[in-house]
Amino acid sequence: MRLARMLQAVDVHAAGEPGRVIVGGVLDVPGATMLDKARHLERHGDELRRLMLREPRGYPALCANVILPPTRPEAQAGYVIMEHTEYPGMSGSNTICVATALLETGMLPMTEPVTELVLETPAGLIRVSATCEGGKVTGVTFRNVPAFATHLDARVEVPGLGTVTVDVAYGGMFHVIADAEALGFRITPDEGRDITRVTEMIKAAAAEQLPVVHPEQPGFAGITIGQMSGPAHDPANSWRNATTVSTRAFDWSSPATWSGVLDRSPCGTGTCAKMAVLHAKGRLAIGEAFRHESIVDTVFTGRLVGEERVGGRDAVVPEITGSAWIYAFSSYVVDPSDPFPEGFTVGDIW
Repeated sequence: MRLARMLQAVDVHAAGEPGRVIVGGVLDVPGATMLDKARHLERHGDELRRLMLREPRGYPALCANVILPPTRPEAQAGYVIMEHTEYPGMSGSNTICVATALLETGMLPMTEPVTELVLETPAGLIRVSATCEGGKVTGVTFRNVPAFATHLDARVEVPGLGTVTVDVAYGGMFHVIADAEALGFRITPDEGRDITRVTEMIKAAAAEQLPVVHPEQPGFAGITIGQMSGPAHDPANSWRNATTVSTRAFDWSSPATWSGVLDRSPCGTGTCAKMAVLHAKGRLAIGEAFRHESIVDTVFTGRLVGEERVGGRDAVVPEITGSAWIYAFSSYVVDPSDPFPEGFTVGDIW
């Protein structure tokens, strides 16, 4: 059998959110930084993302991560995150998946009871502390890039919904956060289709009406992800959220393009963004525990460990703790005669 391509991957989920970790088949990507490497893939190698995330090898809820040599001497490994419509600078669930895969497969040495790592993302260096026992990573705590709120209680006009009050914050991606209860949602799995539809509408309106640019990394601009936030269902937790990841570009003129999928986890960057908003509103103190609940009842635990200034803005330094589980080791191949070497999407589920 002659193959056009073979990729090895470890399939992992963090609190329910799948994050495929590509560990073989990509030697390196040109670029002086991990952000440069992400942009190179986006502009010149996007067939890799399509191959791994679209059918028949992928599915709408899937993310992927390409393990690459780091460009910074402090880091032990680098990775580029790929989603269906973008290359995010940072992702919390994917970071937890990557750290778990690197340590449990022996790509990086594991030290029990705690392994300290520095990983390089397009958004910057991420310091990771992994608790380990019996060869298993039992928990991953990472210190994220600084998070900050850009808009608090802003009003956006959403066609079909009217005026919606939202917050906007950066937690590694720019999130728009809406009040779930005000929009009639309890954030339960049976509401998933309606939550994604409404969140995509709010995100599109907010991206148009509330432009945002990272003050120190202008390559990160625009609201690209939306979050519904509401009361926790478990009294032991702080808040509940449902974060919608787009699976197609949004077009007001064509409702068929209003397509997104819910993050199954509490969303790492979304948790950081929510904590930044609450701190800016005086409702979350430095060092205070924050338990964020997902639509499938899994939890990430967060806390703010300090304050900083980012390009003249007040910012906070968030830490997130979560766990991940490996569920498959796979080789993905492309036969030269395969009619779908870069996969496909169909409107029934995309």
